[in-house]
Amino acid sequence: MPLLARLLPVPLAIDVRRGAIAGLGVLLADRRIATQGRVAIAVGPGIHGEQVAGRLEIGQARVFRVADGTVDSAVRLGRELRAGAYEAVAGIGGGRTIDATKFAANMAGVPMVSVATNLSHDGIASPVSSLEHESGKGSYGVAPPVAVVVDLDSVHRAPARMVRAGIGEAASNLSAIADWDLAAGDTGEPVDGLAVTLARSAAEAVLHQPGTIEGDEFLTVLAEALILSGMAMTVAGSSRPCSGADHEILHAIDQLYPGAGTHGELAGVGSVFCAHLRRDDAQLRLISTCLARHRLPRTPADLGLSAAEFTKAVVAAPATRPGRYTILERLCMTEEQALARVEEYVGSVAG
Repeated sequence: MPLLARLLPVPLAIDVRRGAIAGLGVLLADRRIATQGRVAIAVGPGIHGEQVAGRLEIGQARVFRVADGTVDSAVRLGRELRAGAYEAVAGIGGGRTIDATKFAANMAGVPMVSVATNLSHDGIASPVSSLEHESGKGSYGVAPPVAVVVDLDSVHRAPARMVRAGIGEAASNLSAIADWDLAAGDTGEPVDGLAVTLARSAAEAVLHQPGTIEGDEFLTVLAEALILSGMAMTVAGSSRPCSGADHEILHAIDQLYPGAGTHGELAGVGSVFCAHLRRDDAQLRLISTCLARHRLPRTPADLGLSAAEFTKAVVAAPATRPGRYTILERLCMTEEQALARVEEYVGSVAG
């Protein structure tokens, strides 16, 4: 009987702990990643790149500053990596820095090591770069990181709001999976069981994990959940297992009301609202309770939006992901219908 299997690109190394950044030099010198040790270090705002490079003890390392999470910055870094013939690059910082570095590494054709200093979203290990451009924000397919490092010392120093945001991001996987199952039943879209398993495990681990972001145990689970989410997207070949109607609403809010919330905060609100649309009371309670416990937004008002503003985002949301079928595409609501569901939702959560 033939043995059927598939080969998956998973990280060579995952290191989540206090002081993990101290081992980055050894990781970058690994001959599987850089045979000659000629590596680049890309750092975001607020990271003292020279100090980090000095601690790595890599003689040929060069530090590049990533100013922001725009396509222009990513392309500029990609050109510098290509011109310098670097063997690998480590992106150190938050989500914007890591996304820009992933894009640049993909452009230059070199492996990338993701070094997260906060846990705001699942981009730390995903095959997607979310970057800003002159017309808004776009998602670009890239090679996933070959290794992921999460230094809990750095995470503890990060703004608490940014770290909590990762909870909403992980929890929203359940909403994305429900939308994928919906698409399978309504349109026949195939569902990847392995991708679903990874994404669901990530969400459930965070939703049922006691403690807070002040504790190492909780942060470790959150970091591992975000890494698993990234791997789920790699398995699926798209963001499908971690991005459904909740993320459609997220992107619409980003376009219509920039700054209304962080990526993870918006994903959390979107996922609870979508559970309401699907009449999934059990999922609504599970995610809503978790968000409330960690002091994350749950309603439009928590984001500084009126019911009417949130409704406009809900109606505009399907256009942000053409071809993706979710509860929003099934319901195909008018603005009047959507407003009624939003007001119904607000009343149920407030009650």
